Amino acid sequence: MRRLSRRHVVEMVRKERRQLFRDPRTRLVMFVAPVIQLVMFGYAVNTDIRDTAMFVVDRDRTPVSRLLVEAFETTGRFRVEGASTDAADLGRSLDRGSAIVGIEIPSGFAADLAAGRPARVQILVDGTQSNTATIALGYAGRIVQAFALDRAESDGIPASGGSAAAGIDLRARAWYNPALQSRMYNVPAVIGVVLLLMCLLLTALAVAREREVGTLEQLMVTPLTPTELMLGKTIPVAVVGMIDLALVTGVAVFWFRVPFRGSVLALIVAALLYILAGLALGLLISTVSRTQQEAFLTMFLFILPAVILAGFLYPVETMPAFFRWLSLLDPVRHFLVIVRAIFLKGEGIAGLWAQYATLLAMAVAALSFAVARFRRTIA
Repeated sequence: MRRLSRRHVVEMVRKERRQLFRDPRTRLVMFVAPVIQLVMFGYAVNTDIRDTAMFVVDRDRTPVSRLLVEAFETTGRFRVEGASTDAADLGRSLDRGSAIVGIEIPSGFAADLAAGRPARVQILVDGTQSNTATIALGYAGRIVQAFALDRAESDGIPASGGSAAAGIDLRARAWYNPALQSRMYNVPAVIGVVLLLMCLLLTALAVAREREVGTLEQLMVTPLTPTELMLGKTIPVAVVGMIDLALVTGVAVFWFRVPFRGSVLALIVAALLYILAGLALGLLISTVSRTQQEAFLTMFLFILPAVILAGFLYPVETMPAFFRWLSLLDPVRHFLVIVRAIFLKGEGIAGLWAQYATLLAMAVAALSFAVARFRRTIA
């Protein structure tokens, strides 16, 4: 085989650069769309609860019971939508969907607290929105527990269950994300999804477009080798991917205030490996697609399962065992572990070497297979 010509690769890169940047709409897709997607996902994909509608049934009707209701409202996570002394009204409110959370304070609540006896409070949630219900239930439970401990401490009596009498001082703290804001967890993950989408979109559609309009055959009658052609197609897209990385990282840090505690070098190395894997997948998609429409549909057949299995929204640990093992073949999963650890924990390459090695192996294997497949396709 003829040796790789640097001049051929440079000229092919120059040709692809002109083709990518000459169309204003393509420039918008490459550099504006990722920022818009990050902003939209950053605000829309949010599992935090704010102003959640709550219905209150206060059968105790004492200053203490009213203080408990105020404790819910002052957090900003709950909003009293209605109140009654009849438990049936609470059920009707949940049935109509006018409230997501219901709280029932029974008679004798204040008296039980004052006497140091266990004071019961019932919390009901609308389970049709399971994620919101789980989060709301957790917040509500913590608010009630904190209120009970504060009242016991102010009254100078042991807390229910004897915790205070036993000398136990429980103080919980969440590391890396003290406020438990879902945005801190989701926004770094969006960076990985946006980068993969751009790599697949620009690579798969670009090659399919060349084949569809007939210019790919014209390129093959030139002195270009398949390797030079592939490098010319992928290098400009890799540069665009790194520019997008800088843009979306800047938006995450300066707009969403996501802390960046790690090394910039660690993020760049991970992004390069990840982008190489994404470009290889884009080339593979282009080899099985004769038109841009086929490439677009094939791309989404891959990207949707990849995002779901990556732990983008839901932890991988909660998946069945088969899908947990299957997710190990997903490059998005490994990149999300890296980017979240770099942003929130300040981890470096040494602490994430397993994920880096996996991405490197995936990139090498995918590129090798893509080159072989690309050569057979255009031969």
